[in-house]
Amino acid sequence: MDGQYPQSLPPLSSKNGKRPHWLMTGGQPEEDDVLDLGQIFAVLRRRSLLIAGVATVVTSLALVKAVTNPTYKSTFQILTRPVTAESQVVTSLPQSLNANVNRDANNVERGFDDTRMKLLTSSRILQPIVDRLKDQYPELTYEKLAAGISIKPVPNTEIVEIIYEDSKPEKVKAILDELSKSYLAYSLDERLADVRQGTNFIDSQLPQLQKQVETGQQRLQQFRQEYNLFDPESQGRELSEQMTAFRRQRLENEVALNQVRSGFSDLQTQLSQKPDGVAATTALSQNTRYQKLLEQLQTVDTQIAAESSLFVDGSPNVKVLQDQRSNLLPLINNEAQRVQDEVASQIRDLSARNQALVGTEGQLNQRMRQLSVIAREYTRIQRELQIATDNLNQFLGKREALRIDAGQRQTPWQLVAAPGEPGQSRFKTTLALGAVLGLLLGAAIALLVDKLNNIFYSPDEIKAATRLPMLGVIPTNQELDEMDRLNALPDAGGVFQRASQFMGFKPRKFGAVPFLEAFRSLYTNIRLLHSDTPVRSLVVSSPTPQDGKSTVALYLAQVASAMGQRVLLVDAELRRPQLHNRLGLVNTKGLSDLIGSNLDYKQAIQQSPQDENLYILTAGQVSRDPVSLLSSVKMQQLMEQFKSAFDLVIYDTPPLIGFADANLVAAKTDGLLFVTRLGKTDRDAQKQALEGLRISPTVILGTVANDSKQPVGNLQMAYYYDTVQTQQAIGGAPTLR
Repeated sequence: MDGQYPQSLPPLSSKNGKRPHWLMTGGQPEEDDVLDLGQIFAVLRRRSLLIAGVATVVTSLALVKAVTNPTYKSTFQILTRPVTAESQVVTSLPQSLNANVNRDANNVERGFDDTRMKLLTSSRILQPIVDRLKDQYPELTYEKLAAGISIKPVPNTEIVEIIYEDSKPEKVKAILDELSKSYLAYSLDERLADVRQGTNFIDSQLPQLQKQVETGQQRLQQFRQEYNLFDPESQGRELSEQMTAFRRQRLENEVALNQVRSGFSDLQTQLSQKPDGVAATTALSQNTRYQKLLEQLQTVDTQIAAESSLFVDGSPNVKVLQDQRSNLLPLINNEAQRVQDEVASQIRDLSARNQALVGTEGQLNQRMRQLSVIAREYTRIQRELQIATDNLNQFLGKREALRIDAGQRQTPWQLVAAPGEPGQSRFKTTLALGAVLGLLLGAAIALLVDKLNNIFYSPDEIKAATRLPMLGVIPTNQELDEMDRLNALPDAGGVFQRASQFMGFKPRKFGAVPFLEAFRSLYTNIRLLHSDTPVRSLVVSSPTPQDGKSTVALYLAQVASAMGQRVLLVDAELRRPQLHNRLGLVNTKGLSDLIGSNLDYKQAIQQSPQDENLYILTAGQVSRDPVSLLSSVKMQQLMEQFKSAFDLVIYDTPPLIGFADANLVAAKTDGLLFVTRLGKTDRDAQKQALEGLRISPTVILGTVANDSKQPVGNLQMAYYYDTVQTQQAIGGAPTLR
C-alpha cells in the first residue's frame, strides 16, 4: 500500500549499546503486607460507596432497635455539702488535719466522693422506696432500682445529677420523686448525726485540753519563781546594754593607760639624760610649779651672763647669782621627781580600773549565756501553753456553734433541678453509635475487600512494590475503552481494517490532551535515563494481557516521532497481533515474513498516514512457533538493521507470564518498559513477572502506570486544555480533562 518505507534511508550514526549504569537488571519487588496511612486513605476513598452502604445498614438497624425498644429517663440535681457549722468544725479542728491530707484529690475537686455515691444506692435508702412503690409496681426490687440509677457529680461543683431509666415513663417519674425526697431526708439525718458526733468528740477532748492549759500555766509560774525573772527578753536587752557600756569604758581606760605609760617612759628617759632636772616632757610642761622654778632658773642664768660680762667670776654679784642658781636646782629636781611619782601612781590606778572592767565584762558574758538557755526553755513552755490555750478556745467555740446548729431543722442539701418529664433516652446515642460502628465496620470490610482483590490502584503502590523508577503515569481515555470493546468483537480486526480502507478512515493521533502530555513526559523520562548513551531500542510488555502494553507502545511511538525522532514500531506479537487494526494498516507482510524469507525489510515497513517520522512493521502471518522465529539469527540481524536505520525502535511483545517472547527480544535491546494497569493487574502476577526478569539479562528501564483515573490537579494545565487552539491542534475537543 501507499506509505511503504522509502527505498533509500540515510543510515544513522552508529553508537555503542552501553546500558544505563543505574538501571536494575530484573525487578526485585518486596511484598509489604502493612499498609501505610496513605494507602489506607486511598482504599477508603476507593471504597467510599461500600463504606457508605455498610454504615447505612448498621445505622438503620440501630434506628430500628431504638424505635422498637424505647427507654425513658429523667434527672434531677441536688446541691450537696453546703458550709454549715458541723462542716466548719470538721475542717478546722486540729485533729482532722491528717484526714484532710489523705483525702483523694479527685474527690475533693468534684465535691462528691465514691463512698457517698455508694451510700445513695444502698438498701438503707432505696429499700424504703421499693416498699412504698411495691403496690403500684410489683416487679420493682432493690436490685432493679439500684441498677437503673446513675449518679454523676458535675465537675468542679457541689452539684450531683441523679438519672433513672426505665421502659415506663410514669414509673421513672414516680421513682425520681421518691428519690429526691429520700435524699433530702438522708442529708438532714446525716447532718444531725454529724452534729452529734462533733459535739461528742469535743466534749471528750475538753477535759484533756483544760488539763494541758493548767499544767502549762503552773510550769510557767514555777519557772519564773525559780530564776527570778518575768520576761527573759527584756532582761536580755538590759544585759546587752550593760555589756556595751562596760566594753566602751574598758576601751577608753586602755587608751588612757597606754597614753600615761608612754608619757612616763618619756619622762624617765629625759630625766636620766639631764641630771640637772631640766627636761621638756608633756607631764612637766603641764606642771605649773615646775614651770615657775624653771623660769626662775632661766632668769638667774640670764643675770649671771650679764654680770659676767661686767665683773670677774669672783665678784660678789656673780657669786650671789651662782648661789641662787645652786639653790634652784635641787628644787627643780625634787619637783621633777614628784611629777614622776604622780604619773606612776596614775598608771597604777588605770591598771586597777582596767582589771575591774575586764572582770565585770566577763561576769556579764556569763550571765548572758545563762540567760539564753533560760529564755529558750521559757519560750518553749510559753509556746506549749499558747497552743493548748488556742485549742481549748477553738473547741469551746465550735461546741457552742454545734449546739446552735443542732437546734435548727434546715435541710443541708438543696434541690437545684426537680425531676422533669421523662423523655426517650439513648435515641441519638444509639444512632450515633450505629453510625460510628457502621463506618468502622465499612472501613474494615473495605480494607479486607481491597486486600482480597490483590490489584494495584495507584502509582505509589506500583512504585513501592517494584522498587523501580516510575517513568510515566498514563491517564484513562474513554476513546481507548471504546476501541478495546470493538477489538473484542468476533473478527473485529478484519471488519475494522476493511471499513477503514473503504471509507478512507484515518485514526486520530492522540485523543485527550492529558493523555498526550503523559506520553510526552514518558518519552522525556526515557531520554533522560542516560544522556551519554540514549535508549535506541526498547521492548514494551506487561505481566498479563489487557494491561495496555500495545497502547503504550503505539502512543509512545507517535509522541517520539512528533518530537522529531525517526521511530520504528515493531509488532512482535506474533501470536495475536493488534497494531495493524489500531492503525488501519494491512498485515500482508510483516515481521514473521521477514524472518522466514529473504525479503528486504524495507519492503515490509509501512509509513504512518499521519506522522512522516513514524514507521510500522506489522506482525505478518500468525506463526505456530513464534519463539523459534524471535530467537533466530535472522531476527537478531533484523534488530541490528532496525537500530542502525532508526533513532528509536519500539517492540510490542506478548505478556511476560507464560511466554518467553518478550525476554528473547528484550535481551537484544536497551531495555524493557514494564507496563502495569491500575485496577486490573494482579500483584502476584506482577511479582511473578519481575522474578522472571530478575534471572534474565533483561534491563528494566522502569515502570509505567496505565489507566490512571486520578483527575488533573493542575489548574493552569486545565486552563490550556480548554483553549480553542488546543482543540484545533488535536482535531476536536478533548474527551477527558
